[in-house]
Amino acid sequence: MWQKSYDDSATLYLIPTPIGNMDDITFRALNTLKKVDAVFSEDTRVTGMLLNHFNIKKKLISLHEHNEDIKKKVVLEYLNDNKSVALVTDRGTPIISDPGYKSVKYVIENGYNVVALPGACAFIPALIVSGLSPNNFLFYGFLNSKKSKRESELEKLKKLEYTIIIYEACHRIVDTINSIVKVLGNRNICVAREISKKFESIYRGCAADIILEDDNLKGEFVIVIDGYKNEDDSIDIIKQVDNYIKDGLETMEAIKKVAKEQKVAKTEIYKQYHRRND
Repeated sequence: MWQKSYDDSATLYLIPTPIGNMDDITFRALNTLKKVDAVFSEDTRVTGMLLNHFNIKKKLISLHEHNEDIKKKVVLEYLNDNKSVALVTDRGTPIISDPGYKSVKYVIENGYNVVALPGACAFIPALIVSGLSPNNFLFYGFLNSKKSKRESELEKLKKLEYTIIIYEACHRIVDTINSIVKVLGNRNICVAREISKKFESIYRGCAADIILEDDNLKGEFVIVIDGYKNEDDSIDIIKQVDNYIKDGLETMEAIKKVAKEQKVAKTEIYKQYHRRND
């Protein structure tokens, strides 16, 4: 059934909020927050600070993963009274590794409009600054916090040729990278920390080579992982190295040249080259 999104009927608006930099909120998001009758929020304290920053006074109602089965009915009560409401999470786009899915499904099932506003989302900036292929990618969200289950999930992702994007918390980042190396191998990755904030930092390189200093293990992380490369690809790359050596280049010069052309870490080509020759 078609939804006429802007037919002036009572609507649930999904509104992205800044993931760090307040300037990232859109004019449309602010205008929508001003006009709705109530705002359902993952954490009313966090949303309260956001609204205060922009001088918006609005009724806040808590809606999070532990009470959504109850509060989705309150959302529907507002809509039944012909009142529009907004749903926001602490940072970023609702439902993307955040609460809101149950409420959206419930509202749709009851025949009301759900309108999503474009806006801040951490994994897109991480992908486009990663230097890894954006042509096909999989956003996975959070891996399981338990090592055995986390590595089991990675095993299922191992042969995907797509770029893989995951979120991770600061207290698990090192363990997760170790699991990536163990299960997926020493792939090229990008680790983006605190995107859009003052202390944003980006690591690009081989997973096994990443160094996360203790004072940097704070904030929120996005990990972008290069897709699976089959053995034929590896053989072709080494053949390219051999061809450049035949043309007169030194081994390391040939490896650097192929690494640049193929956008593969030279350390990975070096390992493959010497593994073959051992």
